[in-house]
Amino acid sequence: MITVGVLLLLALLGAPLFAVIAASALLGFAGEEIDLSVVAIEFYRLSEMPVLLAIPLFTFAGYLLGESNAPARLVRASNALLGWLPGGLAIVAVVTCALFTAFTGASGVTIVALGALLYPALGQSGYSDRFSLGLITTSGSLGLLFAPALPLILYGVVAQQMALEPPVRIDDMFLAGLLPGLLMLALLSAYCLHQGRTLPRAEESVSWAEVGRALRECAWEIPLPVIVLGGIYGGIVAVSEAAAVTALYVLVVEVGVRREISLAALPGVMRESMTLVGGILIILGMSLASTNFLIDTEVPTRLFEAIRTQIEDRTTFLILLNLFLLALGMILDIFSAIVIVVPIVLPIAIGYGIHPVHLGIVFLANMQIGYFTPPVGMNLFIASYRFDRPVMELYRASLPFFFLLIAAVLIITYWPALSLWLVPS
Repeated sequence: MITVGVLLLLALLGAPLFAVIAASALLGFAGEEIDLSVVAIEFYRLSEMPVLLAIPLFTFAGYLLGESNAPARLVRASNALLGWLPGGLAIVAVVTCALFTAFTGASGVTIVALGALLYPALGQSGYSDRFSLGLITTSGSLGLLFAPALPLILYGVVAQQMALEPPVRIDDMFLAGLLPGLLMLALLSAYCLHQGRTLPRAEESVSWAEVGRALRECAWEIPLPVIVLGGIYGGIVAVSEAAAVTALYVLVVEVGVRREISLAALPGVMRESMTLVGGILIILGMSLASTNFLIDTEVPTRLFEAIRTQIEDRTTFLILLNLFLLALGMILDIFSAIVIVVPIVLPIAIGYGIHPVHLGIVFLANMQIGYFTPPVGMNLFIASYRFDRPVMELYRASLPFFFLLIAAVLIITYWPALSLWLVPS
């Protein structure tokens, strides 16, 4: 217990997370008199996972899109198609933020990249300042349930190391996140329609000429979902191969065809994207060793037995799990939470009869809401900095969206078929 307390204290004092995880694994194996070379062996196992190549490749593609003018083109195309609706521009903001986050894998990046485009436009269209701030702050995390978001891939990678039955495949995670993600978009879009019902609209119908111009502008970006999803589910490419094709395609388009990213700027984009990837991989490598120790010493089994004596039914367990994950999402980034918490929670959830793919969607849905849950959700502070507003103002602005998405999380949690309907049995 003293050792655990010291490690927690080091983490709170700002010690690198991978170092804390590595120290816990080394101390655990040493206590069991197991050769410490097992930690290095577990880290080396990363090189034997072909699917892991998808993480740096999709990240690089997302950062290239973020540095180009693709966000502005995406906003224009969405506005041309949906802007005529009551609340149309607000729905555009929800959809474009979700799509952008799906490719970048980082909701904070979406707030920074799209905030400059969407926040002034919402204000000029008559939306209240509070509504606009809350919409952009919360919409930035919605894309984490849509392929090829990195958290979906990372959850699948971590779950695969646990040799579960049924196994968790990356393409199953991509399919499982689709309907829950659409449910969240639908609830926010309905709220946007309600808020925009009294606002003046410049057009009462679709301007097909503008739609044509906007789609021509996006002609190079439109094939991306087809490349990713069509290639994988058409059986043409594996997930890692789809990531390679996507990265090459975006590189050729943004650097060679559109020339929106210069060759001189390219190394900077690569360095920034790989810094994120390096952080994820080193934490993942150390967590594999820690997970191996937990499994060898049957920690999840003992935890399950202890919890089962207090909580007998699955419904109560899921309620407590949602509360735990919301709190976790406020204090820990989603990548760290996946590699640290999933190996402990997943065996316990399976003991309650919860499908591992369904658990993954519940986990990520809660974590993405945790990003903007008061008082310490990360996106609240990013938005406060980006829009130069007091964080208390962001708290109030986000609350209506928070309660809507909490309702969505409850539906996702207690209706497993929503996540599993598209997943092959």
